[in-house]
Amino acid sequence: MSGGGEPDDELLGRVLLTRVLEPGDEVGGRWVRELGAGGVVRRLREGGPALPGASAKRWAGLLARAEAARPGRDLQAARDAGVRFVPPGDTEWPGQLDDLGDARPLGLWVRGRPSLRMWALKSVAVVGARACTEYGAHMAATLAAGLAEHGWVVVSGGAYGVDGAAHRGALGAGGATVAVLACGVDRPYPRGHTQLIGRIAEQGLVIGELPPGDHPTPSRFILRNRVIAALTRGTVVVEATHRSGSLVTARAAQRLGRHTMGVPGPATSGLSAGVHDLLRGEAALVTDVADVVELVGDIGELAPDRRGPVLPRDLLEPAARQVLAALPGRGVARPDEIARSAQTAPDDAIARLYELRALGYVERHGDGWKLTRQAVMSVRDGRGPG
Repeated sequence: MSGGGEPDDELLGRVLLTRVLEPGDEVGGRWVRELGAGGVVRRLREGGPALPGASAKRWAGLLARAEAARPGRDLQAARDAGVRFVPPGDTEWPGQLDDLGDARPLGLWVRGRPSLRMWALKSVAVVGARACTEYGAHMAATLAAGLAEHGWVVVSGGAYGVDGAAHRGALGAGGATVAVLACGVDRPYPRGHTQLIGRIAEQGLVIGELPPGDHPTPSRFILRNRVIAALTRGTVVVEATHRSGSLVTARAAQRLGRHTMGVPGPATSGLSAGVHDLLRGEAALVTDVADVVELVGDIGELAPDRRGPVLPRDLLEPAARQVLAALPGRGVARPDEIARSAQTAPDDAIARLYELRALGYVERHGDGWKLTRQAVMSVRDGRGPG
């Protein structure tokens, strides 16, 4: 319940059902769509015949869960932990999650101040291996920091490895990040990321489908990934083995019509083998934030042309490059000589020389100027000093 006031039967029903149905349960989702959450709860409370699609054994299990559920207590525990419940139809509900159909979450438990709906409108998932390499962690953090600096929200799963690196990259850039957990958002998992998830809750959002205090299971991790895929405009996989859970996220993104991207790794790396499989399919190869933004961004957000590496000398203004080119390869030249050779005024040449000195290209000798030792070779072959 994102606003104040007393919860209605439909909202209480959805909160109760988060204790009864597992995330992504399409049969249960169909019941909710056809009968409403309140209607499903009444059938469970009455203990009548099983709803369509449930075996007698499964129905008995659902009845037992429903009897033990205490939605009012869950909502109070959530409020005490600074957590709100956001159901479909709420002003904070991200409409793109409706693309999941009957596998749509019953609602999301949200920890953090920002509006989930607003943040999700411009978000990208960055996921990958838990046991990632230094390269994988570096790429995830660099991409996330760049996305954050471009105004994008970075979404990941809060896990060790690539997920953690992505969250830290966004936080380090002062940007926005969302962790989607496979457990109650009041009990951070993994335990080793308690401090990180606390930081995310302060600076961003921590969300999940499971009610307060609930624990993760292997299947919940896999099912959580569909939320990451649906919530965002695209998914970037940094490192993944052939059986990585992050490939589940990427394939869910493909099914939902979202952009799917992969960061290539060494051909010999098993940790990149799953990414390379994606890239052999319909995923787009990305190597930096400009590639990602060009795919997921609005019209006009294009990556720069690839013309080889940008060298320090290329970043100089044309007038400064002209003055730099006017210095002799050896020896000292006076400002008036440099100005004549650069076809500019002496005062302008002197101003450019001081700029070049600050950048390490030139040094002053008495009344003259000369290239620094580090710059002599670099001017000849086009590199910057050092």
